[in-house]
This record gives sequence, C-alpha cells and structure tokens, in this order.
Amino acid sequence: MLNVVRLKILREVAHRGSFSAAASVLSYTQSAVSQQIAALEDETRMALLERHPRGVSLTAAGQTLVGHAEGILARLDAAEASLEAIAGLRGGRLRVASFPTAGATLMPLAIASFRASYPEVELTLIEGEPEQIAPRLRAGELDLALLFEFSGESLAHEQIVVTELLEDPMYLALPQAHPLAERPHIRLEALAEEAWVQTSHTSPCARHVVRSCHAAGFEPHVAFESDDYQTVQGLVAAGVGVALIPELALSVVREQIVVRELSPASPVRQVIAAVPRGARLVPAAPAMLGVLTASAAEYERKKGRPA
Repeated sequence: MLNVVRLKILREVAHRGSFSAAASVLSYTQSAVSQQIAALEDETRMALLERHPRGVSLTAAGQTLVGHAEGILARLDAAEASLEAIAGLRGGRLRVASFPTAGATLMPLAIASFRASYPEVELTLIEGEPEQIAPRLRAGELDLALLFEFSGESLAHEQIVVTELLEDPMYLALPQAHPLAERPHIRLEALAEEAWVQTSHTSPCARHVVRSCHAAGFEPHVAFESDDYQTVQGLVAAGVGVALIPELALSVVREQIVVRELSPASPVRQVIAAVPRGARLVPAAPAMLGVLTASAAEYERKKGRPA
C-alpha cells in the first residue's frame, strides 16, 4: 500500500520542482526528501522523477501518481476537518449573544436543547441590543449572535453570515379603557394625538416607531422611554401612553392593557442569527444554528397573537 506521507512529499517536490525547495517547505532535510522519494519509487517499482542539474521533473508514472494523490490527499484533508468538527463539539466553547426579548423567549429553549446534545461545550450568553453586539461579533469577541433588523436597516456585512429565523411583528398596546380599545385593527393615523411610550430614542425599535409615525403623517409625542418592555407595559397599563411592542416582548401581557394589530399592516422586525464568515467559525456554531432554527420553528408553531 502506498505511503500517504511519501505521496505528500512527492506532490510537494512536483509543485516546487526540486528536493531542496520541497524540503524547505516541509521542514525536512534535502536528504530526507530524497530518501522518501526513493522509497516511494521502490514501492511503485517505477521511476517517478527525472533528475536534472537544476531540479527534477515528473515522469509519466509520476504525473499519473501525483494526479491520483491530489484527490486522495484532498479527501483525507476533508476527513480530518470533519473529525476536528466532531471533536470540537465534545469540548471547546461557544460564546453567544442575544437581544433581550429573544433572550427571554427563543434562547432558553435553544440553550436547553444544545446543552442536552453537546454537554461538553462551554456555552456562555450575554445580552445587548443589535448595535452593541454586532460589532463584537465582527471583532471576534463572539461566536454567534441573535439579532434583529428592520427593512432598510440591514446588518449584512462581508465578515458575517446571516440566517433568517422568524418575523417578529410589532403590536399596538393600549390601556383597557382607551376609546380605541374595542377596535380589532387600528390605523396609526388615529394615534397622532396620543402620548407614546417607547424604548430609548437611539434604539432600532424606537427609530422604527418614529419612522412609522412619520409615514403616517405625524411626529409622535414621546412621553416616556424605557428599554424594559415590562416597564413599557406598566406605563401603558397606568394610562400614560400607548406603545408599539414586538411580539417576542408580549409572552406575558398585563391584564390592564389590550394588544391590537395596526391597519393595514403592523411593522415587522426580522430576527436573524449571525456567525463569523470563514476560518473564525467555530465547530459548535453550525450546531447552535440548527438548534435555533428548530426553536424558532417551534415558537412559530405554538404562538398565537396576543389578545
């Protein structure tokens, strides 16, 4: 049987054109390379190289063997990579980040499923808004990030790969006693005179609420800001304003508020999972992507519009 190490040496000699050049690349001595080629010629019982004063060239037999060796060595490289990926799921770490509302809904299910399948991977989770965690993903501080984006605010970047998980519509939250609370669908224009409760003005959700109000022809009067959607619900329940709240933040709805769809359509944010592109992708990241995709599908199957 042909020796794989010797095939690698023959390929390198063929590519470099001399024993000395191949020896330099392989960190061998020239004598060791020459001995390995001689042993390979003994194995094949054929001359594989023609020696010249300034180097070597392949014989017909050598060309044939190198042609097969390229395919054999490529398959071996692929096998080693696959085994390394499997080994990576039996150890190592996965640094994950999520925005808060997904961290309270999608991530717990995904983490539980991932830990059950890959208990030896060290898994860590931090929370933050997309504009905070996306740069950390690009900088190599994170291995996977759960983000969201609105139409016109794409997070696409040459350094990351994005997988779409689900759409997260935003619903109108009103106090129970509000005059419009009995309507199943409400036009945004009808809320032009209302006080609004929203997340901090620099957040993507707040910017999108303002854009939506501008499209409806008015400037929203923002009375209160909070980045905690339970606080936002509390302020709406107290009757001090109305709010647009993502569905992921409505897994628990206070009794003192009602949730309604906007007409003709509610704003929607796209929930995505992002990982680094290329060599920075750790073996556990594709496995978590699969788990998140399944968790998102299960969430979509079970959810019902808040009432």
